[in-house]
Amino acid sequence: MKIKVFADTICGWCFIGQTRLNKALEAFPETKFEIEHVPFQLNTDMPKEGIERSEYLEIKFGGKELAQPMYDRMIEEAKKENLNFDLDKIKKTPNTVFSHLLIKLAEQSSVHIEIKEKIYQSYFINGLDIGDKEILINIGKKFNINADVINNFFNSKNIEEVNSYIPVAREKKINGVPFFEIGTDVISGAQSSANLKDVIKSNLS
Repeated sequence: MKIKVFADTICGWCFIGQTRLNKALEAFPETKFEIEHVPFQLNTDMPKEGIERSEYLEIKFGGKELAQPMYDRMIEEAKKENLNFDLDKIKKTPNTVFSHLLIKLAEQSSVHIEIKEKIYQSYFINGLDIGDKEILINIGKKFNINADVINNFFNSKNIEEVNSYIPVAREKKINGVPFFEIGTDVISGAQSSANLKDVIKSNLS
């Protein structure tokens, strides 16, 4: 079964949603799933080098205080999945294009799920700048992807391909992520593992 996951690597709800999807898939040990990561950019106009997180919170929410209730809820939901977010460690909001490229490259060796999770962990738990090429190269190397291969993959043609998904998401009217295409069904948001399991089951029958 093919499952498409529209997600951004700086989206905490996407990390939670991916974790819940992984749990749901465990209920179908006999089924072969093909999970495709579809790049989604929450900030399509983000500068290549990213911006300071304090500035981002000011632009996006009007300041940290106004963003805090939403982040508090997200942190609580993450805890239910044993994910210990530490948002105070995040000093920069990155451009996520290169992180999407690393995930797409990792699909070639079928380690994209693991690399995607490592990127999420690096950002939400360790506060690393996942827009930094060296940080991404180090993640790739942990999964036996050659540094030169990664560097070469970060080229303008592939960047254009990541950006080509922006109008695709607009056509599908995807305003928020995670967004799952499971068989003939679509699910928006970090749904529970039980909900995801039900949708998978209905598409298998």
